[in-house]
Amino acid sequence: MRRIAPDRDQLLGIVAEVFREHGYEGASLSLIGEATGLGKGSLYHFFPGGKEEMARAVIAHIDGWFEDNVFAPLRDRTDALAGIEHMFEATDSYFRSGRRVCLIGAFALDESRDLFAGQIRDYFGRWVTHLADALARGGHGKADAAELAEESVAAIQGALTLARAANDLDVFSRTLRRLRMRLGLPAKI
Repeated sequence: MRRIAPDRDQLLGIVAEVFREHGYEGASLSLIGEATGLGKGSLYHFFPGGKEEMARAVIAHIDGWFEDNVFAPLRDRTDALAGIEHMFEATDSYFRSGRRVCLIGAFALDESRDLFAGQIRDYFGRWVTHLADALARGGHGKADAAELAEESVAAIQGALTLARAANDLDVFSRTLRRLRMRLGLPAKI
């Protein structure tokens, strides 16, 4: 029976999970093929540049999701606090309340990070910049907003790691709750 090839979004989601589980170096084409149900020839059809192109496409895909669901609301909402609130909800949802590793963060720590340094730097830089701008629009001084934004993104990334290391998903939820209060959002029950 002939398999139906997944669409590109589905394929990128599957490949992303292989990278999350095995890291860039450990994600062999065999593992990726097994997970996607595609042979090497089909994988090279979708990604002529091989595993590096796959990783770049996965990063771009994740970046696109964050652009639509985190960065744009921070940047475009007239009510800055509503944009920040949306960032917390979307972030919690994307990272499945601490159950999902940040793949871009994982690539930043991987030995192959130099391959993707520009994409990684751009992703985190835009997150900090858009959050800082929203905080400034919400009443924080510019310097304070920049520091709070950097601290917040670092805390989110650190909480993902600590929650996993401690096998305590509540670490992520507690961190988001504390950050919400630190940024001046109403307490959430």
